Amino acid sequence: MRSIWRTLDPRLARDIGLVLLAVGIVGISFGAITVSSGFPLWLPMLLSLLVFGGASQFIFIGIVASGGNPIAAVLAGLLINARHLPFGFAIGDLLGRGWQRVIGAHLMIDESVAFALAQRDLVQRKAVYWTCGVGLFVCWNIAVVIGAVAGTAVSDTAAFGLDAAFPAVLLALVLPALKDPQTRYAALAGAVIALATTPLLPAGLPVLVALFGMFALRLGRERSERVAA
Repeated sequence: MRSIWRTLDPRLARDIGLVLLAVGIVGISFGAITVSSGFPLWLPMLLSLLVFGGASQFIFIGIVASGGNPIAAVLAGLLINARHLPFGFAIGDLLGRGWQRVIGAHLMIDESVAFALAQRDLVQRKAVYWTCGVGLFVCWNIAVVIGAVAGTAVSDTAAFGLDAAFPAVLLALVLPALKDPQTRYAALAGAVIALATTPLLPAGLPVLVALFGMFALRLGRERSERVAA
């Protein structure tokens, strides 16, 4: 594993470090929100170890805290994590075999998959995936513990604006990729689809439906290939 990590590009290491910082801030927010909502101290830590999915963890706590059924909260989390099915097909060659594959599947979240798929070389993809996945897992769990402990003293976690740091960093990382016209059109199509379906669909589904924006990217590439031919 160490020999794989040594192949990591310094610029990618910097980008991953920025994401780790943002994830840490969100993890602190999650731990603080969970405990300040009346849940026991151990619950956010257990969720972070076993689920390791920020969106599904937040929606589970949100539904239960508002008086919803825990079973409905679990189903909502599973619905949000349905995007992991295509992720598994896309990065199956990076997970290894045996227990390494089980661990790799547990580390499969949006950021690690996105960083890995952006690389062309297989060795580099593995290095990026495992570095990002392990780093995020460690950083998230430590941050959740800190937030949970601090949650008893922080009454209004939203006042600190912790939820804004994560999307801001991700936007900064995505902007360079939008220089490509086809990628820009696909992102725009996905954003329009997500915004249009948000008032109509349950939380989490608009993001999945926005994946149809990828069809715009595919159609654009096919058109470019036909023109080149």
